[in-house]
Amino acid sequence: MIDHTGVAVSNYQQSKKFYSNALAAIGYELIVEFPASVTGSEDVAGFGEGGKPDFWVVSGTPNKPPVHVAFRVGSRAVVDAFYKAAIAAGGTDNGQPGLRAHYHPNYYGAFVRDPDGHNIEAVCHEA
Repeated sequence: MIDHTGVAVSNYQQSKKFYSNALAAIGYELIVEFPASVTGSEDVAGFGEGGKPDFWVVSGTPNKPPVHVAFRVGSRAVVDAFYKAAIAAGGTDNGQPGLRAHYHPNYYGAFVRDPDGHNIEAVCHEA
């Protein structure tokens, strides 16, 4: 079981704003933030729900190649809302909301590239 994951980003403030807006659509919020003066090396922001950060944005050199992170959500409407919010927040399209039956018959996902090119997905596995 994965406890948490994250991405390194080139422009911390821009990415923090992007993720704050894009992930709000799936019920995530900025839960905790630590400046480089506390961590000793980089600024970090922890996003999640229920008071538990499980997705971290870290200032620094972006991951190369960019990474793929998928957030499981409970409905197709939430996938649609994520896509709309992420595009409005400055993300770029990497796959509009829709069924991806080649994965399985109920795989409904949307893909957006963040400001550093990371492939961020919201996916629903329910019919």
